[in-house]
Amino acid sequence: MQTNLAEWARNSHDGQAIDEILRKCVHCGFCQATCPSYQILGNELDSPRGRIYLIKEMVEGKTPTAVSQQHLDLCLTCRNCETTCPSGVQYGKLLDIGRQVMADKVKRGFTERLQRKILARGLNSPVFGISVRLGRIVRSFIPKTLANKLPVARPAGVLPSGNHVRKVLVPVGCVQPELMPSIDAATIRVLNAAGISAYDLPARACCGAVNFHLDQTRPSLQQMRHNIDTWVPLLESGKIEAIVMNASGCGAFVKEYPFHLREDPVYTEKAKYLVEYVKDVAELLAPHSQELVQKFKKKLPDSVAFHPPCTLQHWQGLRPLTEKLLTELGFKLTAFGESHLCCGAAGTYSVLHPEVAMPLRDRKLEAIQAGGPVNAIITSNMGCMTHLQSGTNTPVRHWIEVVDEVLSA
Repeated sequence: MQTNLAEWARNSHDGQAIDEILRKCVHCGFCQATCPSYQILGNELDSPRGRIYLIKEMVEGKTPTAVSQQHLDLCLTCRNCETTCPSGVQYGKLLDIGRQVMADKVKRGFTERLQRKILARGLNSPVFGISVRLGRIVRSFIPKTLANKLPVARPAGVLPSGNHVRKVLVPVGCVQPELMPSIDAATIRVLNAAGISAYDLPARACCGAVNFHLDQTRPSLQQMRHNIDTWVPLLESGKIEAIVMNASGCGAFVKEYPFHLREDPVYTEKAKYLVEYVKDVAELLAPHSQELVQKFKKKLPDSVAFHPPCTLQHWQGLRPLTEKLLTELGFKLTAFGESHLCCGAAGTYSVLHPEVAMPLRDRKLEAIQAGGPVNAIITSNMGCMTHLQSGTNTPVRHWIEVVDEVLSA
């Protein structure tokens, strides 16, 4: 795709980065077939190709509008288009830069700014935990849309006291410890069963994704630098061998710290070092599948559907590894159609854009149902879990919790 950059774009790193990515696009339109927002809305401008044109117009000097910004906002950032694209267009990075540039050029309305700021600060605040506990108490009195976002509380249980030679850090994030503390606890117990101890670092640290995707770029960058300053010394000193992520959304975002910190040379280098040691929990457990199976105390569910989150399959390319691990552990995975398609959760997207998120959720659940009866739906990301659970009575679990249960029975 040929471009004719405006002067401001020619003289800025962001403009040059956008131009480099745009030149790979050949207008083929293959991305339309796998774009979730285009599937629901049917508007060319709500597809990757359409958004690429909007970003191209902006860097060529056309003044962006609130309507243009809305089309970019409606992208779920699933990156299914990147998996589909034969030309290797880095659409995710293009969109991140395009959104940031557009945010500087188009001022959002007061209500929209307030909504995003409340979400960003609320989810990163200690008050969030209090709100969750209160919400569970008065669940029957609050709007159904909010009640559906509150998963049933499951106790974390007792943590192991094992002190293995191998140690890793399982970061305590922002939302998951309040909504589903059982996931972190299950992760620590399963790792312990594989001969790996979790380093004790109780301080909470958001990965920065929530702020970043809600236009709060500066706080997000501060969170990234804080995590780097906390985690890198643990790696360099040999106290831990890896940073283990059990939320694919967080893991995917942390692995892109070098890109987000690209204008800070010092932290870019630190981030490049860090991401070499960031692992999804499936990556770390893959060599230990048979060792774990020998310790199972009861059978796994007869049949389950595995929903691979977009941040696992399209961002990190870990779907094959994870499905292989699950199969080796003994899960009987039921195949279903459109498993590549986003479920609609996409972080805070389901709150901001329910008109797209809910049809995608229903479409995903219908596809799973059409694949045959299952005892449970398993996945690798808490956001997908809560979103899917809001539309079905079939249990939706993190696979690590299910493994923990058969180890601990």
